[in-house]
Amino acid sequence: MPPARYPSDLTDAQWELIEPLLPEPNTGGRPEKHPRREIVNAILYVVRSGCPWRYLPTDLPPWQTVYWYFQQWEAAGVTETLLTELRVKARRADGRADEPSAGLIDSQSVKGADTVGRSTRGYDAGKKVNGRKRFIVTDTTGLLITVAVMAASRQDRDGAKTALLSAYLTTPIRHVFADQGFAGRLVDWTRDRLRTTLEIVRKPADKPGFNVIARRWVVERTLAWLTACRRLARDHERDPAVSEALIRWAAIAGMARRLTRSGPARRQPRYICP
Repeated sequence: MPPARYPSDLTDAQWELIEPLLPEPNTGGRPEKHPRREIVNAILYVVRSGCPWRYLPTDLPPWQTVYWYFQQWEAAGVTETLLTELRVKARRADGRADEPSAGLIDSQSVKGADTVGRSTRGYDAGKKVNGRKRFIVTDTTGLLITVAVMAASRQDRDGAKTALLSAYLTTPIRHVFADQGFAGRLVDWTRDRLRTTLEIVRKPADKPGFNVIARRWVVERTLAWLTACRRLARDHERDPAVSEALIRWAAIAGMARRLTRSGPARRQPRYICP
């Protein structure tokens, strides 16, 4: 492997976490033409830089090959497997149980590019956003569990059902914290259908303006981490399932960095004009 060319490239330690979780080659016994590490590096480059698939640098595998692997791995459920295994490792490193018993849910509306079709986009009147809405469920440390992408016109109490059902089927979470946008009928639906408590964390009435609210800030921080990836700052995908896959890849990269860092994050020194 050449030395890291781009900040999104996997380190040796990160690749050791991801490589065993990828499926066996399906080439009929022939060796693969491009190293798998380079394929993953190319996917992460797209997610982090925001470039179109066709604009991948020439020192990475051809974009057609990268996108073929992206589709094949998504059909095989590779991103769900990676997300689950890395989350378990991260929780163990923090001294927690493998599976969470409580989670958090939140939504985020993002603008849709002109490649987003009319049938899968909508207008969020509250946020004044024309595009799509993401619903994510995390554990109480902010690690992603599930994501659902749909038109921004969907109300929180309606769109959240997909994400909550997915979390119910894949984890033992039976207590979920949410903000006031999820109050109302969704609380009853979650209790009656999923046997799960949806606790609404409300903003203190005696503290006007911006306040960091317990429980809620963790999932909001995760959304901020995800949108630091330029591909996720706006939704460009024709198929919402592709948007969900890219969000999972961004979370996978974040968990891999979290598991392999040896100390606090290094920050670029501030430049002071003379």
